Formats: sequence, C-alpha cells, structure tokens
Amino acid sequence: MSYSTFLIRRLLLVPVMLVGVTLVVFAVTRLVPADPLAVIVSEKAMDNPQVVQAAVEKWGLDRSLPEQYLRFLGNLLHGDLGLSFKTRRPVTMDLAEFLPATLELTFASMLFALLLGIPLGTVAALRAGGWTDRLIRLVTLLGTSTPPFWSGLIALFFLYYHLGLLPGPGRIDTRMVAPPPVTNLYTVDALLARDGAAFLDALRHLLLPAVVLGSIPLAIIARLTRASLLETLQMPYVTTARSKGLTERVVILRHALRNALIPVVTVIGLSFASLMSGAVMTETVFAWPGLGRYMVEASANLDYPAIMGGTLIIATTYIFVNLIVDLSYGLLDPRVRG
Repeated sequence: MSYSTFLIRRLLLVPVMLVGVTLVVFAVTRLVPADPLAVIVSEKAMDNPQVVQAAVEKWGLDRSLPEQYLRFLGNLLHGDLGLSFKTRRPVTMDLAEFLPATLELTFASMLFALLLGIPLGTVAALRAGGWTDRLIRLVTLLGTSTPPFWSGLIALFFLYYHLGLLPGPGRIDTRMVAPPPVTNLYTVDALLARDGAAFLDALRHLLLPAVVLGSIPLAIIARLTRASLLETLQMPYVTTARSKGLTERVVILRHALRNALIPVVTVIGLSFASLMSGAVMTETVFAWPGLGRYMVEASANLDYPAIMGGTLIIATTYIFVNLIVDLSYGLLDPRVRG
C-alpha cells in the first residue's frame, strides 16, 4: 500500500471517530442519575414552578434526547459548545481560559519524561544485568506504580512545606503580576514580555507538578526503550556494523537506538494524550487552574455543557495524536501500511 493511500484511509476515519465521541459523551452525561436543575437554579427557586419551567425551556431540557443531541451537534459544527450551567459563560470561553495551563503542564511533563526516559532506558540496556540496570528498573517501577495524587502530596510536603526548596500550589506567586496574556502560557508570555522574574517564578511553580505528572510516562518510556534496545542489539545488522570496525558510540546511536525508538514513538504519542486526561488529580493537588481542575468542578456541579466540552477536547486530542503517531509510524516503518 502506498503512503498516500495509507494517509487517506487514516484521515477518513477521523470524522467517524469524532461523531462517535460526541455520541458517547452525550449519552454518558445524560445517564447520570441526577437533576442538573439543582445547579441551574437555586434551591429556593426549585419550589417555584415558573422559574423551573423557564430554566428547562432556556437550557432545552424539555426536549427529547435525540433532539438535544442533534441540537448539540448542530451547535458544535458552528464552534458553539453551549453555556456553562455554573459560570453562565460560553464553554468555549472557559476552555480558552483553562486549556493553556493544562497544555503548559503537559508539554513540560512530556519534555521531562523524554529528556530522562530515553537516556535512562538506553543506559539500562547497555548495562543490562548490572547494578545500574537494576537501579533504573527499580526507579521506573516505582514511577509506574505511584499514583500522581499521592506523590504530589508527598512532594509538596517535603519540597515546599518542610524544606521550602520549591514554591507551593498555583502557576505564579500571588504577589507577582502575571505576564501580559498572549498565549496564556505563563513561561512563554513572560519570555515574550522579557520579564525574567516572572519567567523564573512561573518555571519554579511549573517544575514540581511537571515532575510529578511526568513520572509515569518517564518510567514507561525508559522501560520500553530498554526492552526495544536490548532486542535491537541482537539484530544481524548491528553485528555487521560492529564487524566493520565502527565505534560502539556510532553503532548505538546510528544503528541500534534509531531503530529501537520506532515502537517508542507510539508510546510517546499516547503518553502525551494521556497526560491531558491524567492531569486531573495533579491539577487538583497543586491548585493548577487547568482543564483537569475545571472538569472536576464541572462534574461536581453536573455542568453538562462544561463536561461535554472538556471531554471533547481530551478525546479530540487523543484522536489527532493517534493520527500523528500512525502517520509517523507509517513513515518510519513501511510494514505497518499493510
């Protein structure tokens, strides 16, 4: 199969998956055995039939479920995710405010995982069976088995409360003015504004939650890199490269590691997407005003539009990251094109 055919087939699946996501998200939110009117109107107003009826008509709760879904789908095609029950603002406006914080945390976590995960996995493979390999495997095992909300609390207790080495919750010190919003990524905006103090403070606040959130993908990437590199080092072309008199550094970097990282690409893509959904507990622990914290509050308040909008963002990220991974994998390894 040519790469263009492979590309077209993958692209045609995207709209089908997006429609499926909207249907699942809509169904799940409507299956919750609770009344959203308790959030839309006050507790006292629930005793007033006129207020309740007005709220039902305004938010379209008097329509059948198929009508509500088709209305939601039609609005979605125009970029309208509806109004939040809680904030009374367009959900798109809420997401534009909270999403950049999650993206900043996700990118920082992924960068941390990549910068340490691949080198650790490589060292473990080259020192297979030794104490270095055993130590790295122990550390990565702890990384994959420790839930972020627990490690986040432990990190805050020791590094912030007990030792005072790093700042506490939040994106920037409360006594400092946030940089002028351009991208709403504080570190980027601070650099654009040439505000060194704000950049350093935002970076210090970002460090701890990024390390906590990135510990799981770091461990996964390191373990997979080790396993893949060990397998690759046994391949005939690696033996041939060594027999030609190439240095071990060249053999590892140009021949073995390059091919060993092909399966790691898939894990990197999936890890990036999972970080966005997995940021919920981390953002809650660190009071990080991102999409995860927004979704927690929306779920607690049965805010249907906010829940659906946030879930769609995360699901869409999964779909497009998977698409990019598939296309990259098709370029790196022609065998996956079928």
